[in-house]
Amino acid sequence: MTQPTRVAVIGVGQIGQVHLQTYLNMPDVEVIAIVGRDPQRTTAVAERYHIKHWTIDYHSLLESMEIDAVSVCLHNNYHKPVAVAALQAGKHVYCEKPIAGTYRDGLTMVQAAEKSRKLLSIQLASLFSPQTKAAQHAIQQGWLGKPYHAHSAGFRRRGRPYVDGYGSPAFVQKSQAAGGVLLDMGVYFLGSLLYLLGNPAPLCICGQTYQETPIDPHRLEQSEYDVEEMGLGFIRLAGGITLTLAQAWAMHLDSLGGSYLVGSEGGIRLEPFALFRSLGDLDLDATADMDHFMFRLHNIREQGPAWESPQHHFIAAVRGQVEPLPTAEITLNTLLISEGIYLSSALGREVGVDEVMTQSKTTAVDV
Repeated sequence: MTQPTRVAVIGVGQIGQVHLQTYLNMPDVEVIAIVGRDPQRTTAVAERYHIKHWTIDYHSLLESMEIDAVSVCLHNNYHKPVAVAALQAGKHVYCEKPIAGTYRDGLTMVQAAEKSRKLLSIQLASLFSPQTKAAQHAIQQGWLGKPYHAHSAGFRRRGRPYVDGYGSPAFVQKSQAAGGVLLDMGVYFLGSLLYLLGNPAPLCICGQTYQETPIDPHRLEQSEYDVEEMGLGFIRLAGGITLTLAQAWAMHLDSLGGSYLVGSEGGIRLEPFALFRSLGDLDLDATADMDHFMFRLHNIREQGPAWESPQHHFIAAVRGQVEPLPTAEITLNTLLISEGIYLSSALGREVGVDEVMTQSKTTAVDV
């Protein structure tokens, strides 16, 4: 493609404006229009970023504007209707994480992308971090041997949206967000590990969710907080791999120690990156020069701008410059696991993925 990729951003909140700013700084992208739910706010954003066209009706945008791709920057339960409509209209879709509010809705999005033969890419910034790239390099070199276990850990001492001082109440309401920490933070940590493992299929899930840390009564009333602040899980994956999970928005502790992967020949801790191997009787703990590693990826392996961020990667894939990472398939599995933890917690027992798929219901809301 020689002409710029024409993009519309749907959703003009905090995340939508991040998408917008990124596109405006990319030389091969032209932002054609924005869509918002609030006319006054949408007008203000259009004026601030000098966007000529704006609307509150994304359907009219898809019908009338000549665009190549859209960014869906809405809360989780709004993803499916907008993404499916855009795909059916022949547009490529870049959507905020998680893929949707439920597995059923995420699956519908993936199927719509397959039918339309358009790209559905989900924002999974953790795949582009130096730590994930270094771990992938180590696995490709065979330094782990056969991976057999992974642990996904994300921690905040007190970092719940809105009730701890940032973000809007929509982040902690099932009616809009569908879930809490598992869908917000967990998708990053879990998505990175599934990516590094080759995205093996979940088989069965055992988990528990909690909401125990006190909340300021006024904030609690204002927020209508009804999602989990902590999620724990034990998951069996295809290929004899096991996965444990601990994600906390709020927890009386100093840390959870971070995510890791272990294999028959070595192990990796992702943050901070460290590699563990044994040479005969000698056990080695290795750190890495991440700056020089990234320099070589960029300049020798030619992983240029297309690998700097998920948005850059999406545009490069739309333009046929790179093979897209399977972020939709990865985040669909993270959602399957998260919904399995919700179901297991509610039933008080382990659940199989067939049961989770059957029980999964749509929570999609059109805008």
